[in-house]
Amino acid sequence: MNSHTPDSDPRNTSGIRPGDGVPPGETPPGEGSTGSETGPRGDQSRGWAKGPLIAIGIVVALFAAFFLAYALIMIF
Repeated sequence: MNSHTPDSDPRNTSGIRPGDGVPPGETPPGEGSTGSETGPRGDQSRGWAKGPLIAIGIVVALFAAFFLAYALIMIF
């Protein structure tokens, strides 16, 4: 099986000098740092969803009711 790498042979590549790297201007410019998808999306909802707020409210109400009932039992 012949293993062929996608890299070209540096001896046959134009613009490369022996013992040197690639001269300036031979490589393409770097990629831009900003693209079309930078920043937050416009369709984000604000705040919490209703489900978690209802669940937290129920837990707080049960917690308060437990300690209220406990206090009333201790008084009587």
